[in-house]
Amino acid sequence: MTEPERTGTAPTPTGPVSPIDYSERIPNNVDLADNRRLQRALESWQPKFLDWWKTLGPALPTKDVYLRTAIAVGRDGWAHFAHVPMEEYRWGIFLAERNPERTIAFGKHKGEPAWQEVPGEYRAELLRLITVQGDTEPASVEQQRILGNSAPSLYDLRNLFQVNVEEGRHLWAMVYLLQAYFGREGREEAEQLLKRNSGDLNSPRILGAFNEETTDWLQFFMFTYFTDRDGKYQLGTLKESAFDPLARTCEFMLKEEAHHMFVGTTGVQRTVERTAQLMAEHGTGDILPHGGIPLSIIQRYLNFQFSVSLDLFGSERSTNAAAYYTGGLKGRWQETRRKDDHTLTEATYTVRAIRDGHHVQEQAPALTALNLDLRDEYVADCENGVRRWNQALEEAGLSERLTLPHEGFNRRVGAYAGHHVSPTGEIITADEWNSHAGQWLPTPEDRAAVAALMIPQYAPGEFASWIAPPKTGINDQPVEFDYVHLREEALA
Repeated sequence: MTEPERTGTAPTPTGPVSPIDYSERIPNNVDLADNRRLQRALESWQPKFLDWWKTLGPALPTKDVYLRTAIAVGRDGWAHFAHVPMEEYRWGIFLAERNPERTIAFGKHKGEPAWQEVPGEYRAELLRLITVQGDTEPASVEQQRILGNSAPSLYDLRNLFQVNVEEGRHLWAMVYLLQAYFGREGREEAEQLLKRNSGDLNSPRILGAFNEETTDWLQFFMFTYFTDRDGKYQLGTLKESAFDPLARTCEFMLKEEAHHMFVGTTGVQRTVERTAQLMAEHGTGDILPHGGIPLSIIQRYLNFQFSVSLDLFGSERSTNAAAYYTGGLKGRWQETRRKDDHTLTEATYTVRAIRDGHHVQEQAPALTALNLDLRDEYVADCENGVRRWNQALEEAGLSERLTLPHEGFNRRVGAYAGHHVSPTGEIITADEWNSHAGQWLPTPEDRAAVAALMIPQYAPGEFASWIAPPKTGINDQPVEFDYVHLREEALA
């Protein structure tokens, strides 16, 4: 799989390319200097963000990291690569180019000009949507802060830090919208985004998956594959929003999100490749003594991250989702490519549920089933990665395969909440679940075994025993490139 971020160095912005002004204290392409009140508000928030980064950002001390920095929002040449001290990374506010002819593509306002300001009737709903999206961005940084201490290579360490700084920039993207368009309430929500912390008992992050502990690199790769992929689909619905600044913000965020999913896809791929190699070499699935992660443990990690990511889509039937769509706040994935009337007032959708101990399919209004519509798109996308990972097993001459568990497995939200469903879809009793859960979900012993393999490799071109090297490096650099320069205390 080709690295999606190889975008070259800074061109001279011409034509439709919108340059980013790096002469400002807060880099931006929204003419922030022309709005002094907003600029002062954001400059007041900036030190709090930097304090949060120092306290809850990456824990491993670095001199500098080979990072990409956005320099324009056009289709070509939008990023520049260089070694940058992370604490000096230029987080900023970048929106995709505005189309002055853009109209609303769906809902009851279909055909009207896209909104450049927040309509009063949708103020509360848009504030909530932006706040929830904003809350996920710093949460993942907090979840991943100690992973640098056990990085399998400098290549992987750099990818972790690239994900971290871009999640920080995505937080800036949402804070800009909150402060620019929602007045005092927006400023208050921006403050709270730094006061909630992942896993905090008193002030946790809003969504459950973002309070889970990221225990090791295998879970990090599963997170960036499954949970960041949920982020891709959520951003895709907001990219369709009638509120144009939100749509343009999410459109640019999706450019950066592609790398995060690349990290997950290839990270799991390389783990499976190494596992397959060791299984074939030693003729056993018990490869822990040989420095590899057994396929059974990889499957349990997959089961867990996939199931908690499905919960992020919400209930299969949702009047809120219907209201968001009808009002024009959130569209469907690739809305403009859909071949229907884009209002859905008469349309239906097949919803799955459990009734009287049996799986059933029911027809429901399509408007209330929009969460499931999006989740189905997501699941089909996830299956592509699993097929790719299984190719490594097939090429190694192994019969074992990874699989996605049934959509009802290990669910806490929606139609399957309160039911016990096995990975293959059988509806079982609580006792049966309790007796088999250790075969289906990571156990403390699994996590301890994986953690024991997480021995850091900080020499260029060296990789931990449990993961295969990548096929290519980043931005045409060799795999053995010195991607991260660490401080002496990190090497002690």
